[in-house]
Amino acid sequence: MILSFFYRREVIVTSSVLTCEVAKVVCALILMAKDGSLKKLAKEWTLVGSLTASGLPAAIYALQNSLLQISYRNLDSLTFSMLNQTKIIFTAIFTYIILRQRQSIQQIGALFLLIMAAVLLSIGEGSSKGSSSGDPEKILFYGIAPVLVASVLSGLASALCQWASQVKKHSSYLMTVEMSIVGSLCLLASTSKSPDGEAIRRYGFFYGWTPLTLIPVVTNALGGILVGLVTSLAGGVRKGFVIVSALLVTAMLQFLFEGTPPSVYCLVALPLVISSISIYQKYPYQVKKKEA
Repeated sequence: MILSFFYRREVIVTSSVLTCEVAKVVCALILMAKDGSLKKLAKEWTLVGSLTASGLPAAIYALQNSLLQISYRNLDSLTFSMLNQTKIIFTAIFTYIILRQRQSIQQIGALFLLIMAAVLLSIGEGSSKGSSSGDPEKILFYGIAPVLVASVLSGLASALCQWASQVKKHSSYLMTVEMSIVGSLCLLASTSKSPDGEAIRRYGFFYGWTPLTLIPVVTNALGGILVGLVTSLAGGVRKGFVIVSALLVTAMLQFLFEGTPPSVYCLVALPLVISSISIYQKYPYQVKKKEA
């Protein structure tokens, strides 16, 4: 959650995303070899099945990761983390559309609390008084907007992954490998004409990197695998609320690493987010039993 601290140096976005995807593949293959599923891969894997289950989510996640990398640099850690959790709202919407997974009235209320928190943060960070780092327009267009668009994409991709793992019974580790490879290929293809591709050709792949840059790369890789497991076992929406619970830790780490206390807007929005977690977990949707 404190990843933005390590991205203050102007590293090339595509280089950090691609390195993270490679780390995910390595970690997933090691885990597959450990549980014995790697041996079955050659017999059961098909290109059509792979593209059906992982192709579209992989392309979506590749774009989402690039947007998040941009947003890291223009928002403080706590604001970024809270806005990033608006993906829960879109995950709930897309899981209902794709899987017909319903939410209780209380859970819908919890999602509206989260929307209120996101709106409050957006207004706060987009205003000159709420912004702690200069140009409000830059924060709006390069901080808030990318993370909100990424949240929509994350909700769609999470619902598609949940469909693949729960309906198609696709292995979580295998999906991680497939999605990382497809996503990396999409990014590599984009470098032929993108500004990042030009920067890599001019300055080198690891331009701006320091040893500290490896921390968010490895953390994102391991976190991506764990998130995939949680998604397949508990569902995308609950996964999001588990991640939100780390916001208090983010506030503490932001103060320790950056020396920046949370803004007034963050302090007001944080109880709304925490309340939404409690309500959502306490009142799950109950299927009504048909009377005999």
